[in-house]
Amino acid sequence: MSGHSKWATTKHKKAAIDAKRGQLFAKLIKNIEVAARTGGGDPAANPTLYDAIQKAKKSSVPNDNIDRAVKRGSGQEAGGAEYQSITYEGYGPGGVAILVECLTDNRNRAASDVRVALTRNGGTLADPGSVSYMFSRKGVIVVPAQDGVDEDTVLMAVLDAGAEEVNPLDGGFEVVTEPSELVPARRALQGEGIDYDSADVDFVPSVQVEVGVEGAKKILRLIDALEDLDDVQNVYANFDASDEVMAAAEA
Repeated sequence: MSGHSKWATTKHKKAAIDAKRGQLFAKLIKNIEVAARTGGGDPAANPTLYDAIQKAKKSSVPNDNIDRAVKRGSGQEAGGAEYQSITYEGYGPGGVAILVECLTDNRNRAASDVRVALTRNGGTLADPGSVSYMFSRKGVIVVPAQDGVDEDTVLMAVLDAGAEEVNPLDGGFEVVTEPSELVPARRALQGEGIDYDSADVDFVPSVQVEVGVEGAKKILRLIDALEDLDDVQNVYANFDASDEVMAAAEA
């Protein structure tokens, strides 16, 4: 889990200081549209939509944009696109396994863009199933640092809600659950007045590849290239690196 924890932290930091805020907003809005189309436009009855909206609000997406996305997705307002969810599998430098989640209205464009980004950054596209077996679907809640909240506080809040583990992150904690227990764990945190930054069902690596500074630089460069693609929503990689290696790679 340590590699995943560091990567979750990296993703969180990147989102918080992303200079390409417009691109980040577009991805969060797309996520809301799809959640509303799939489960309806009422956040109280659609936990996936609720979490998508909360994540967008945490990233300072304007409320008007959020409301319009919900209306487009639920059919109350015209203009919503028909997005397909596609996951591509590949290998990065050093044999690191890569999963790329896309939401796209053009499957051919998405496949081409992902392939080019991989190839230009030392990676290759892999056959379906050749990489995904190295990851498991898990619920992941990122809890930021806050007064009066330590690891024991978080653990006690989520233990009876089905959480599997609580991991320390740089400046907070990560709660890991089975996908079906994500909403109960998130509600348990809310019931205890504990704030959270995001609650998502992610791919968590079960097999990891240790990398040094140069390896980390290469894989982070590849991940950045993939995340810059409009169709890409999430990128997961099974690399593991020490705090010192990550700090040096990101410097």
